[in-house]
Amino acid sequence: MKVAADRKAVWGLWSEGWGLLATDDDETSVFPVWPEKAYAEIYAVDDWSRYEASEIELSDFLDELLPKLRGDGIEITVFPTSRAGGVIPTLGVLERDLRNELSRIE
Repeated sequence: MKVAADRKAVWGLWSEGWGLLATDDDETSVFPVWPEKAYAEIYAVDDWSRYEASEIELSDFLDELLPKLRGDGIEITVFPTSRAGGVIPTLGVLERDLRNELSRIE
């Protein structure tokens, strides 16, 4: 959270729409985000090779994207890798933590 707040951005994967992961039960979609472009690019191989790392300004992420994801029933995964699915916080916890970090640096 600190890196995202410091940079005021997170990174997702884009190809004619945002890339989403499926959970193990295939019933929930998960939106992957990374704190830096390089980590998103590392993930964009094999099945994800048509996707490009795309920056999301933190204000847009918090004020527009999170409410949309919440309304669509989509969860967030933070920093997934090819070996692990990342951390899946609740959207409320993620928003609170990011806003707390932002308030500390402003």
